[in-house]
Amino acid sequence: MSAAFPVGRGGSVRMLLVAVAAGASTIGCTSSSGGGGDDSASCAYRVTYEDRTYGDVANVDFKIGKKLGAVSSAPCDDTGGQSEGAEPATESTAYAVAGLDTDIAIAVGDTPGEAVLFAVDSAKGLPTEVEKLIDGS
Repeated sequence: MSAAFPVGRGGSVRMLLVAVAAGASTIGCTSSSGGGGDDSASCAYRVTYEDRTYGDVANVDFKIGKKLGAVSSAPCDDTGGQSEGAEPATESTAYAVAGLDTDIAIAVGDTPGEAVLFAVDSAKGLPTEVEKLIDGS
């Protein structure tokens, strides 16, 4: 792409076209997740345990309870069904969260040390008990 400097009437149009083309190429290179460069980051991480769906909750201190069993996570479908060869569901281990019932939250990870908190999905937002964990109460 060459730069065009405004010279006469047509020069302004060329300059505008160069600016628009540069902006379009920049937009095409950004991630739909808003940064990070990882397209899979546009999908929320969800797991299923005992027919309930849970979403991950970041930056929460909690204590791991007993091992519960396996959870499954569906592959990310952020392509609107356009991708061929979809990834299969994956499995990990669910753990109880000390002080919380499993219908409110679980911890998920390959080991207790790697476990992340997951709260049950609700149209109302996070359960009050999880909000208390976040607030440190």
